[in-house]
Parts: sequence; structure tokens; C-alpha cells
Amino acid sequence: MENYTFNSLTLQLEGFNVPQDSVYPLFIFFFISYLFIMFANVGIVVLVFTDKNLHQPMYLLFCNLPFNDILGNSIMVPRLLIDMLRPPSERLISYYECVVQAFTSHMFGTASLTVLMIMAFDRYVAICNPLRYAAIMTNKMVVKLTASAWGVAFVLVGILLGLTIRLNRCRTMIRSPYCDNASLFKLSCESVFINNVYGLTFTVILFTASIGSTVLTYTQITVVCLTSKSKSLNSKALQTCSTHLVVYLIMMFSGMSIIALHRFPQYTDYRKLSSILFHIVPGSLNPVIYGVQSKEIKKFLLKLFTLEKDKTVD
Repeated sequence: MENYTFNSLTLQLEGFNVPQDSVYPLFIFFFISYLFIMFANVGIVVLVFTDKNLHQPMYLLFCNLPFNDILGNSIMVPRLLIDMLRPPSERLISYYECVVQAFTSHMFGTASLTVLMIMAFDRYVAICNPLRYAAIMTNKMVVKLTASAWGVAFVLVGILLGLTIRLNRCRTMIRSPYCDNASLFKLSCESVFINNVYGLTFTVILFTASIGSTVLTYTQITVVCLTSKSKSLNSKALQTCSTHLVVYLIMMFSGMSIIALHRFPQYTDYRKLSSILFHIVPGSLNPVIYGVQSKEIKKFLLKLFTLEKDKTVD
């Protein structure tokens, strides 16, 4: 008979198990990626708020993405790096820390999509209604859109984790590299039917709203560009919308990969790696992709890799 430990406040993380000869190369890769995510995203947020040339709705809304990347990776990656160097028996985590990690992880994924939705709205107004752009996208509207993106994500994830916290636990093993909602409710011996129903509804509504609004937005933008003879308008649409669309597709592909791999238990290790890359890849690529569009951001990113050239000597 299986031994059960009810409502233990100490849980064990299965972690990300890799061959011994691959531990340090992967550790170095994740560590360097984390440093880049922190420096690049913190730097971009500071740059946008200090440079008056970037005090535009597009960049102010974009700041939500670096902030989200910083928050999501700061909770997950340092703990992952520490656990990679520990033997499996020492990968312990408190229940409360696990809940915080799960909440932050799901907030990262949900807020990424809701923020990209409000950024799509900004692009729609800029391309389809340029004469009224300044009147519509005021500072007040930027605040409202930002609050809506984070508020919706907070409520959806709060209910998701709330339904899990109510359950009594009889197991202690988290079978993931970090805590998430599914790993937490699988610790329970009670019925998790409501959790599964809400989780499925949550996913369907979020992805449907995200994909639907993006398709509708870009359909309208495409129609305007095809019917317009303005080269400057088409150039602006291509420049600003392409970066947003690339970031959106990366986020969707990363999220869909995790959902798909959950259906194939034989690919557990791939699912674990995919769930880690879901945090690292968008966080690393977002500043680079938007850096291509903005000269100011591009200059900042270049300084992360190259030393400033000496000024001309008198």
C-alpha cells in the first residue's frame, strides 16, 4: 500500500534530470540566458522611462513585456539553477513557496498573452485610425489597458490556484522542474474534476480571445494596407506589426508545445525542457526583436556585448 503524508508543508521537486556530463553545460546556458534576460529587460524598462523620445503608447505598453519577463524568470530560473546542482533527495521546497512559484509561472504565461492583446489594439488604432491615434491612445488609455491586461490575468490565475489550494494533499512529489498548478493539484487524493474543467475552460477562453483578437486586428490592418496607396503607412505597418507578430507567434508556439507534450507521457523530459524554455526563450528574444525596431533600444543592447569605443583623443 502506498504511504501518504497528509498536507505536508515540505514538498520535493523532481526537477530537471539531465545526464551528469550535461549538467554544467546546461547550467552555464541557463545562467547566461538568465543574466541576459535581467540586464536586457531591466535596461529597456529604465531606458523607456528615462528617454523622452520613447514616451509613446507603443513603448509604454511594451514595457509590460520586459516587466513580465523579469518577474516570471526571477521566480523560476534561480531555483532551477540551484536544484540542477543538488542531488534529487535534496530538492525540497516549502508548500507556500511552491504556491507562489506556481502563481507567478501562470501569471507569466497569461499576462504575456493579455499584454500582447492590448499591444495589438494599439497597432490597430495606429494603422487603421491614425488621425485619431493621439486622441484615443492617451496616457489614461494606456493605464486602463495595462490595468486590464494585468487585472484579467490576476483574476483568472487567482481562481485557478484558489481551486487547487482548497484541496487536501496526500503526496509530496512535484513531478516538474518547477511548481505549476497541475503539479500541485496532482498532490491531492480528492476529486480534481472541477480543477480540470476550469483549467480547460481557462485555456480555451484565453487562447480563443488571444487568437481571435489578433486575427481580427491583423485582418483589418491588412485590408487598410492593401487599399491604401500610402507607402509611409505600409512601411510603418510592416515595421511595427512584424515585431509584435513575431513575439506573439513565439509565445503561442512555446505555450502550445507544453500543452501538446502534456498529452504524451513518454515525452516527459521534452515537456520539462519545453516548460523551461517557455520562460527563457521569449524573455531573451523580446528585447532583441524590439531592439531591431528602435534605434535607442538597439544601441542599448549592443552595449551589453561590446565595449564602448574610446572617444576621440584631444
